[in-house]
Amino acid sequence: MRLLATNRPFRLLFSATAISNLGDGISALAFPWLATLITRDPALIALVAFATRLPWLLFSIPAGVLTDRQDRRLLMVQADTFRFLLTIGVIALIFSAPDLPLQEDPLIYILALSGLAMMLGTAEVVRDNAAQTVLPSVVAKADLEAANGQMWSVEQIMGSFVGPPLAGVLIALAVPAPFAVDAVTFAIAAWLVWCMAIPRRPARKTTRIIPEIMEGWTWMRAHPTILRLAIMLGLINAISTMAITVLILFSQEILNLSAIGHGVLMTAGAAGGVVGGLLGPKVVARIGAQKSVQLALLLFPVPLVVIGLTANPVVAAVALFLEMIAALLWNIVTVSYRQRRIPDALLGRVNSLYRFFGWGMMPLGALAGGLIVSAVEADLGRELALRVPYLLGAAMMMAMMLYGSAKLRL
Repeated sequence: MRLLATNRPFRLLFSATAISNLGDGISALAFPWLATLITRDPALIALVAFATRLPWLLFSIPAGVLTDRQDRRLLMVQADTFRFLLTIGVIALIFSAPDLPLQEDPLIYILALSGLAMMLGTAEVVRDNAAQTVLPSVVAKADLEAANGQMWSVEQIMGSFVGPPLAGVLIALAVPAPFAVDAVTFAIAAWLVWCMAIPRRPARKTTRIIPEIMEGWTWMRAHPTILRLAIMLGLINAISTMAITVLILFSQEILNLSAIGHGVLMTAGAAGGVVGGLLGPKVVARIGAQKSVQLALLLFPVPLVVIGLTANPVVAAVALFLEMIAALLWNIVTVSYRQRRIPDALLGRVNSLYRFFGWGMMPLGALAGGLIVSAVEADLGRELALRVPYLLGAAMMMAMMLYGSAKLRL
């Protein structure tokens, strides 16, 4: 906690991240729950998740060029302001709809919700890339593990521990309520970042977009460990997104949870994220980066197997807790690794390429989750169809573990 006490810019960035991720956590439950009020079709519900994540595939690389050209603090302010306005648009969509749940003609509302979700996701791409690349300018390199651990922890606390159950309570009060709170969080986050006193990076005016992207790609190809980590992260995120997309229906139909119950379930993952964020730096210091990543890969398949075989909410909660411990351990090692090695002048572009591979696979995973359930439901029945993405994902994570043990060297 020394950084929070002594480093004001980091304290403001930390606070902005906390409040912004509270909004993200509210959205993480409110958007899919709103989609289930519009339709029960898993493919249409997956379409909303697909639209939310699609910007990571389409805009990660241009966002990296933008991040290296513009002042990163101002980009974060502008992105959160845009998210505030878009969330107001979601509220307007809800008031324009007939009484929920809809009984017929849901497609037009799903498409409108998907469009707003995609624009919110685009702003998130810019904001998150700028936030991650600005951190080495805010703290010393020796403090990166501690800073990343604290940032990941507060993201989990607010985004998954506080946000989802709060969203469940707000939905129970009124469907638009979580989106109203969401809008306020983005406005506050923009103001906090605006107050950060750090040297302003001069804007670089150039039209050399492709050559600038190629500079980042050339550097990345010359550092195969970072490229390998990015591709592995893409597959891990695709599998995880496939599972989380189905979880909203799994919670309602197999675990028999209400909106509040589903929010509480998601807090279990957040608790694991908090534990992983706080203990992760100590684990890395004790056993090293290489063994820490191998431990994370060993843990990844276990929660998917457990959820795929259970109908008990408590067991599912324990599985989500373990999943997030593994995810935070992976993140602390890999984010700190590349923040140290990527030159500042290339940090935005290489980070964006990393996220193109690492996060660009998420929309495909989201779409796959809904399509898999729809494809096998007629033959296997609804309940077993909802379990298939978890069991398939576990098998894929096991293959990832074997690959990482053989090929990954940090």
